[in-house]
Amino acid sequence: MAFLRITNHKALRLMANSLRQSVISMLTLAKSGHSAGSLGMADVFTALYFNVLTHKPELPDWHGRDRVILSNGHICPILYSTLAECGYFPKEELKTLRQINSRLQGHPHHGSVPGVETSGGPLGQGLAVAIGTALSHLADKSSARIYCLTGDGELDEGVCWESFMLAGARRLRNLCVVIDRNNIQIDGNTEEVLALEPLADKLRAFNFHVIEINGHSMSHVIEAFEEAKSVYERPTAIICHTVPGKGVSFMERDFEWHGKAPTPEQAKVALIELEHEHEAILAEK
Repeated sequence: MAFLRITNHKALRLMANSLRQSVISMLTLAKSGHSAGSLGMADVFTALYFNVLTHKPELPDWHGRDRVILSNGHICPILYSTLAECGYFPKEELKTLRQINSRLQGHPHHGSVPGVETSGGPLGQGLAVAIGTALSHLADKSSARIYCLTGDGELDEGVCWESFMLAGARRLRNLCVVIDRNNIQIDGNTEEVLALEPLADKLRAFNFHVIEINGHSMSHVIEAFEEAKSVYERPTAIICHTVPGKGVSFMERDFEWHGKAPTPEQAKVALIELEHEHEAILAEK
């Protein structure tokens, strides 16, 4: 079945909810993995893959595709569930997350499944990969755009700021950096571990066009991506303010869920909450 772009925002929100339910099921079966960021970025992934990107799931190596570089590779459950929903590989395979001999490793591995553009694991490296990709596409006069998704915790890494400096200096107009500003990392709250603020001002100083949005507002997310496409003279950074563990009350804003999977009992509660949210969206006029 051919991939269909979704333009209706209500349908996109329902898709994001479905992807969150998929993430909960995957992590519960795996008995390990990263819950908070995967749930928090579901709206962004939905908007990106079902509305914004130029891509062909039936032709995953199509040269004209936009590239998505996932730097914070630990949130790959939401990447995998999104790719499967798009048709890059069978959804049944999601049940094999983190299992022996599974193609769906705990961090994405380039070449393992269609749609995974780069390997992820060591934080802070994805932006450098994205810059190299963006430079090569500009040299080829390609119209493809490069999207690099990062967590805010990994911005503690010095390589990120070297990369920001290079991207700004080279005016990489085809590069869009999407920062998951959920304010948590494995050791606690970002502003207590190593404060990032004023983040937007810092990025502007590195010659980035900066957009700050509510990462759970589908209209804001899509508008930000469209604005980024219209910026020609410099790279864009979209700071997405998100709630880690979004949609599951006992996970929300709790840094301990950064790298923890729900038990079967917790998963039942989580899925009930998400199903209630699904019904609430359907009931909206």
